[in-house]
Amino acid sequence: MLEKTTLSENFPRQHDLDRVLGFFSALHLARHPCFILDFITSHPAVPAVQAGCRGMPDNFHMSTFNFPVPHHRYARVLSIAGSDSCGGAGIQADLKTFSALGCYGMTAITALTAQNTCGVSSIHPVPPEFLKAQLQAVIEDIGVDAVKIGMLHSPEIVRVVAWAISHYKLTQVVLDPVMVATSGDRLIESATVQVLQQELFPLVSVITPNLDEAALLLGRSIDSAEALEQAADDLLALGARTVLLKGGHLRGAAVVDVFAQAGQRHLHLRSERIASCNVHGTGCTLSSAIAAYLALGLPLREAVQQARNYILAAITAGAGVQTGQGHGPLNHGHAPLAMAVVPLD
Repeated sequence: MLEKTTLSENFPRQHDLDRVLGFFSALHLARHPCFILDFITSHPAVPAVQAGCRGMPDNFHMSTFNFPVPHHRYARVLSIAGSDSCGGAGIQADLKTFSALGCYGMTAITALTAQNTCGVSSIHPVPPEFLKAQLQAVIEDIGVDAVKIGMLHSPEIVRVVAWAISHYKLTQVVLDPVMVATSGDRLIESATVQVLQQELFPLVSVITPNLDEAALLLGRSIDSAEALEQAADDLLALGARTVLLKGGHLRGAAVVDVFAQAGQRHLHLRSERIASCNVHGTGCTLSSAIAAYLALGLPLREAVQQARNYILAAITAGAGVQTGQGHGPLNHGHAPLAMAVVPLD
């Protein structure tokens, strides 16, 4: 029980109280005998705060402040993915990437993971209905310019995401079919792989599997650079519109990725391999960077090339830093950009 209250700058100002009281009043909870509203309205500090706020400049009062008429908005990117408690992958890596590239990031969380740089110890799935609620809340209010999809662990979760893409007519969608963590831990149910391929591949702009994920999708291993071409074609045959097949797990001094679109000549993206054990979240970061560049207005092929440049620089910048005892993260903020604004629709 509170015996004495000292007002401080941390105590809510009047407009904060108004928002809270208005919200709960709208829910018709104000009369509930056990509800905290009674405490809020009867607390001895509230009249003093009200009096203090009345003496403040007008710009402290939300109802009387003259806001400028907005003519612009941010480039908006939504991550539909799992949470990584150590911050190197998942929605945490996505948000860092969006911010570093000058975009406004939002999330709809599909699962919570307990993990660190050494591995995944536990996964707590989010109920499909709650994922749907997150998607509705964000898309219907703020809107979306591009979407990055990551860890989808169950068929039910895949179907919710497919519904959102179709229902809201989302057009710039990057699917990173997260199935295996950098540590080797499997992150997806076996039954989900087929549903992912059948229901999501036709809806998204590009899929970005690594070799382990491509092997699960195709039912065979990909163990040479020469096999990348055929594997990319076979992934297109599964229904994908565009494939960025990442070859980083192959041995060799160079890394070769294959960008494939139906009816077009494949693009080979080559780079020297960077010596670093800090590669946790590389797949998440690459796919979210592609989505960010799409939101900024780049065509898909150029967005892929720019995203690849970004991740190579992030790996290089983070190579000499130790974070944890296993595979550490990239340096997402090696060259941050200011938030981009575009004219309102």
